Amino acid sequence: MLHTIEDTCVVYLLVDESSRTAVAIDAGSGRWLDRLASYGVDRVTDVLVTHHHRDQVEGLPRLAASGTRIWVPENEYDLIAEVDRHWQQRRVVNNYDLHTDRFSLLEPVPVAGVMKDYSSRRIGHLDVRTLPTPGHTPGSVTYLIDGYAFTGDLLHSPGKVWSAAALQWSYVGLEGASMSMASMVQLLDYQPRALMPSHGAPMTDPALAIRETCDALGRLIQTRLGAPTGLLDKLERPYVELSPHLLMNRTSESRSYVLLSDSGTALLIDYGYDLTAGVAFGSQRQNLRPWLPSLRALQRDYGIERIEVAIPTHYHDDHVAAFNLMREVHGTEVWASSPVAHVLENPTKYDLPCLWFEPIPCAQHIPDGTGMRWREYELDLHALPGHTLYASAIGFEVDGRRVLATGDQQTGTWVPGEAPEIPNFQYANAFAADDYAASAALYKRLQPSLMISGHWEPRVVTPDYLDELARLGEEVAEVHRELFLPDDPVFVGDVRLTPYRIDAVDGQPFAVQVSCAGAELVVPAGWECQQVSGSEFLVVPHVAEPVRQARIAAGITRDGRYLGQLAEALVDVRTLR
Repeated sequence: MLHTIEDTCVVYLLVDESSRTAVAIDAGSGRWLDRLASYGVDRVTDVLVTHHHRDQVEGLPRLAASGTRIWVPENEYDLIAEVDRHWQQRRVVNNYDLHTDRFSLLEPVPVAGVMKDYSSRRIGHLDVRTLPTPGHTPGSVTYLIDGYAFTGDLLHSPGKVWSAAALQWSYVGLEGASMSMASMVQLLDYQPRALMPSHGAPMTDPALAIRETCDALGRLIQTRLGAPTGLLDKLERPYVELSPHLLMNRTSESRSYVLLSDSGTALLIDYGYDLTAGVAFGSQRQNLRPWLPSLRALQRDYGIERIEVAIPTHYHDDHVAAFNLMREVHGTEVWASSPVAHVLENPTKYDLPCLWFEPIPCAQHIPDGTGMRWREYELDLHALPGHTLYASAIGFEVDGRRVLATGDQQTGTWVPGEAPEIPNFQYANAFAADDYAASAALYKRLQPSLMISGHWEPRVVTPDYLDELARLGEEVAEVHRELFLPDDPVFVGDVRLTPYRIDAVDGQPFAVQVSCAGAELVVPAGWECQQVSGSEFLVVPHVAEPVRQARIAAGITRDGRYLGQLAEALVDVRTLR
């Protein structure tokens, strides 16, 4: 039995009459619990949260106190179970981040677990499928139960949405509007019998409701931004055919590529944020959400039943964010060069930009300069430092062409006398002055006929282009040697503490490595520190209460001269009492 309860939002109560228990979709204010017996229910066993907004979750503390299990969208866990940390960190002055994440709980509540995108599981007496439906919030989900789609605030009614402000994630954009359209169109793939909104009445003609709402959102985008979103066109036609067995995904923030096998499976090169309306770089975890919309077209248009393997050109989040999700949903294995794999699996060891939040397990660690076979293809991986030290050039032959995937190394934009080639180096990525000379030499040795990159158009390779890359590599090295001092880390190797982020326990030792000799370790007052070898230190933290991001540093002496504290690491310390 299904009860529809009007509260601060619509609370849906799905009742198991035989046990007089129920599962709730969202909590509202919780005041409806005073009337629980009138619905033929003695106990609410579980509540499924569609999104974190306060009108949906204000009643969670009361439900938690009664023993109800609380299930939340995976991407909004931090906004519910750890919302106090969010409140402490949320910028409110000179704020250009318009995500409605301040419409959140005032205090955290404990949750039983997270609902993972695309997953199916038993909750209480119900079989529940969770679908990612970003739009009203980046982390919103829809729950499919017995053919009914509980859509949260994805839409209110045909042609209407519940909140205008929620559609504007950045100061000048309408990202939520575009993402709502993409979410609704994909929801129709599951043929729901009705849409059950958090505000508004059930809609028994989902296709009509979604068409009218998409039309209205499209008009809003056209009016505000002066151009159509284009996102639905990308959703329906995400791939550009570079050759019959090589596709380029044009929907992703960083371009990914699909190598098709005649066996009906596929290999991906990179796969980060698919089908975006703009990525909030440097944003909080809940705003950076991978999902898999372009993969539906692989089955529809190319008969691909499984993504067997994904290989990254480098570790940056816009190239790997969806890898864990693909493994969970499709059983995809990640293969990576050994240096890249170590970063993916151990992100806390590194102080680097653009690291993904969680470790990404790699099924194969492939030494640089070696190859492997996947289906009918031979692929080889080569070290490609420049854009970042931890990067690979991936070579293979497909449809009679020798292809080299070079990630974000260079732009491929050179046109003699018209447009320059740009070397895409970032110093924080562990760049060295001779990297681009080395990559140019690699390209001349491998002689690809086509180069594919992470953000630019594929480049047909000619001898003149290879010569230009060689000239550019020498120029990059020359300008650095002219401008920077010989002791600059670009030339002598940077000073690092490993791990960079440390999870420690009060009174229990942890080890830290310094990347160079002549170091002393500086720790907070009251902590113990012992040097156990030339580069390794053993530290014992002592704190009265839990501490987040305590600082330790390496003071460096070189050739008898003290250079100062050149590297730091951050320590979270838990207490066991």
